[in-house]
Amino acid sequence: MNREAAARWLSLVAADEQLSAYLIGVDWERLKAQVARTGEVPCLGWSEAEQRRAESYLRRGGFWAELEERCPGLLPERDAPLVEAALRRLAVTDDRPERLALLTVLGRAYRRFGLRPDHQAVLDTVLGCAVPWRKVEWAAARVGDGPAWWPAEVLDRDLACAGVAVLTVRPWRRLPFRAGQAVPVGTPRRPGRWRWLCPANAPRPDGTVELHVRAVRGGAVSPTLAHEVRVGELLHLGPPIDTGLSLHDGDLLLIAGGTGLAPLRAIVEQVAAAPDGRRVTLVVGARSVESLYDAVSLDKLRHDWLSIVPAFSHDRLAEPAEQGDALSVGLFHHRPGQRVYVCGPPAMLAGSRLRLLAAGVPADRIHLPDRIPWR
Repeated sequence: MNREAAARWLSLVAADEQLSAYLIGVDWERLKAQVARTGEVPCLGWSEAEQRRAESYLRRGGFWAELEERCPGLLPERDAPLVEAALRRLAVTDDRPERLALLTVLGRAYRRFGLRPDHQAVLDTVLGCAVPWRKVEWAAARVGDGPAWWPAEVLDRDLACAGVAVLTVRPWRRLPFRAGQAVPVGTPRRPGRWRWLCPANAPRPDGTVELHVRAVRGGAVSPTLAHEVRVGELLHLGPPIDTGLSLHDGDLLLIAGGTGLAPLRAIVEQVAAAPDGRRVTLVVGARSVESLYDAVSLDKLRHDWLSIVPAFSHDRLAEPAEQGDALSVGLFHHRPGQRVYVCGPPAMLAGSRLRLLAAGVPADRIHLPDRIPWR
């Protein structure tokens, strides 16, 4: 590696708010010489995740440098690694939820960085792969303007129950989301991989966002978020989009299965922020008492207008009125005029609309997160 590339790497590290602190007191000239000589990033006391991020700057400098030579000023150097990783992943994935997450992020990036059709061939050449640009252009026409992602620091991590973690993050800039929306979430531990998550809170004065993550077997992102990410690391949150769970007028019946509780709890918080006389029933489904992962937070949601009903599908010791799947228990509590919101795993959502219609719930009062292909 030449000294120019080493200097470029050092400038990226120095511009990184977390990594730059480790350069205090370091002889930059000696550091550049060492990196140029070995082609490797020395350990400066960084955490494992920070070391990987520093190494990613070294590996990915080549993409930005070649692009800068062909199209000067097209991409900011700090943003180039995220754009490169997302484009490379989009070129190979056929997973529908992941593809939509990538297109949501890249559509914004396309607009924000002023990309044009004549840039596409250059990017394909530099990347060495064929990006489906028509899909990116389609997304860019629909996602609107704004940041492509929000860096967010992990403030707290709680392993709520087996396989489920609750992460509290603070974006560097306030994330403009509403209760019931979903955001693509990425981690530097898995470059180019993004997963949809719904914030579990309504917007807060301090700007923090709570994310509930269940580690999906075989998944690329969720096990990393649930088991590997640590306090102090950075995540990236993509643009929020509507899922079909936005708040409407009238009494509410909210039926949650597993981490599908997250957007429905956010809706409860939104109602609590401006009570308007409506009644809300929240049915929380879990296999057993032990897997009711958010019990402490639910216990704090005490309002005269709110009723919380647990539903245990595999717990014979539960009270008879609490035994059964969340949808069955929820229908038992349904009252005419209620708007019914359902959120949970794909298997729960698959037949929920038909079951609700068969139970007499009007179609215009059924709200499902069906604007995103979760599977």
